[in-house]
Amino acid sequence: MDTTIPFVHRVSPAEADAWLAALRDAAPELSIVDFARLSDAERASARVAIAANPDASALRTLPELRWIQSLWAGVEGIVQELADLPVPIVRMQDPQMAETMAEAVLTWTLYLHRDMPRYFRQQLLSQWLQHPVRLARERRVGILGLGKLGTAAAQVLCQHGFHVSGWSGSEKSAAFATYWGTDGLYQLLSLSDIVIVLAPLTEATRGLLDARALSVLPQGASVINFARGALIDDQALLQALDAGHLSHAVLDVFTQEPLPAHSAFWQHAKITVLPHVSAPTNKPTACAIVARQLRNYFSTGAIPAAVDRSRGY
Repeated sequence: MDTTIPFVHRVSPAEADAWLAALRDAAPELSIVDFARLSDAERASARVAIAANPDASALRTLPELRWIQSLWAGVEGIVQELADLPVPIVRMQDPQMAETMAEAVLTWTLYLHRDMPRYFRQQLLSQWLQHPVRLARERRVGILGLGKLGTAAAQVLCQHGFHVSGWSGSEKSAAFATYWGTDGLYQLLSLSDIVIVLAPLTEATRGLLDARALSVLPQGASVINFARGALIDDQALLQALDAGHLSHAVLDVFTQEPLPAHSAFWQHAKITVLPHVSAPTNKPTACAIVARQLRNYFSTGAIPAAVDRSRGY
């Protein structure tokens, strides 16, 4: 191999070492080096970089950079920070991630469907109270975002009997009811007992669930956000929960991560806080994909399909 591949990141030293070990296991013939350990000559010759929440200024020091391989599926941060650098950015598209996300969606949908927050509150009060159980087919679940993750999640929910519908920015067809555009968003929300956010964060989707959108949800509806924190207006969500319009929110993503200790979300009785664990990148499967794409690039010069910067994903 005639070039070193820098690993550019802002993760902990232990996490960086784990990624480097996994990448080298997947592609032992490639020279993959932590950015901080690059020599001047290696920086000058690097044609591709592997990125995990990278420092954009570091990527700008690679004059021969032809493309960037992200280890994350979400790339809105790096796209924004490198808006002035026309280098193709390839996001992680791992089928395992869709399977893992679908599993998380099913888990937390069942958590809400079977009234687990209510029973937890009763436990704190030593209350032995039973409540009627609704059938899955009586529970309407709306999914915002019908990319690979949203589609996989919808399919799993359909298999478990839930009444599923989906929304996307543009028209899409599926085996379940689909809606699109602004009018379609409000239609879907009005028909959803549980709404699951899996849409990408773009300028068009920022604040997608604002006060107006949340007010369209039926009384007692719940929200699951496994996409990005900025898709939901935090204050509008808190107001809807405090007013009793919404019954619960499961939040795995936030506008600031880690979630600050002073956040009102931590102690809110109607919010379940998760530390961004719904669908983490799986190191072995992701590294196998990266290795395959790097080998193909160095043998053929072909860069994998990159992010459409005009759309942000």
